[in-house]
Amino acid sequence: MKKIGIIGAGQLGQMLGFAARDVSIECMFLDPSEDPPAAAAGPVIRAEFDDQAALQKLAQACDVISYEFENVSVDCLRAIESICPVVPSPHALENAQDRLAEKRLFDSLQIPVAQYGKVDDSDDLKKCADVLGLPLVVKTRRFGYDGKGQAILRQIADADAVFESLGGAPLIAETMVPFQFEVSAIGARTDDGEIASYALTKNEHIDGILRVSRAPLDNPHLERLGVEYLTRLLERLDYVGVLALEMFVVGDKLLANEFAPRVHNSGHWTIEGCAGSQFENHLRAVAGMPLASTATKGYPGMVNIIGSLPSDGASISGTGSQTHIYGKQPRPGRKLGHITIIGETAEARDRRIHDIKLTL
Repeated sequence: MKKIGIIGAGQLGQMLGFAARDVSIECMFLDPSEDPPAAAAGPVIRAEFDDQAALQKLAQACDVISYEFENVSVDCLRAIESICPVVPSPHALENAQDRLAEKRLFDSLQIPVAQYGKVDDSDDLKKCADVLGLPLVVKTRRFGYDGKGQAILRQIADADAVFESLGGAPLIAETMVPFQFEVSAIGARTDDGEIASYALTKNEHIDGILRVSRAPLDNPHLERLGVEYLTRLLERLDYVGVLALEMFVVGDKLLANEFAPRVHNSGHWTIEGCAGSQFENHLRAVAGMPLASTATKGYPGMVNIIGSLPSDGASISGTGSQTHIYGKQPRPGRKLGHITIIGETAEARDRRIHDIKLTL
């Protein structure tokens, strides 16, 4: 039986661990938390993510190392590669960790993006405002997620204050895109180049946090573009595992926003909504196994449970729905679980999503 080491033991690790049981894979985790969600799915080494001795222990105990979040030290991963393979590669992770490197990678692949500029100080930000126009979305180049680490510059007079509000760290400034909605293209690639992609997923965010996902998107043109851009990225990075490419829909175009070198919140619907989930296919790719089918079942959707748990989870589930609770302590803005919906039609799915949102 293959043993896969996962850095991080949050809900993504938990779902990887549960999926591993169906494909005869064992997962072991590393996480500093006292009671992480993935502890329900496998043993956890309790240590900081940059604890080199603990990482070496994990590597020595496993056949391959992966990770469930992208703020992992690339240097730490490279230090254990001689003990155990790390996939996705530290090179892929490095590109995802810096928004400027990420945008330049998209440019090199002719994947469209919003206009952007490099910002190292407030004078750079003012220059970007002159060249790109206002308003600008200003983001830290590293460590931003769920809407954190970003601000909007609407007046050039506020440039100094916006720069300081983001900690004086290296930034990137982007033109504000008048998009219709956001989508994610999710796919898996094996070491021998096999690629399997999921249906393009339509996403809704509130305060930077994903709330609802729906698939498939009834737009063959955008589906084709999404798969094409995803494939270019997977192949350029010589990628192994699951990757999610987040994009804005602007008319008949897709503009890339960012990519995540891991399983992704917007793909949770694949657990019940596909023959092979994103979690199963990540494990299969990492373990050197053939990929499972990504065919969609019916019309899936997903609603995140944020901040507080519903008083009666059983009443939310019901026919065509499945509730997943991660075992995390409630707090504002925290992802505590999700509900998957499978409708016979898109309309039936959307009615069920509407009803569930009223109870949360």
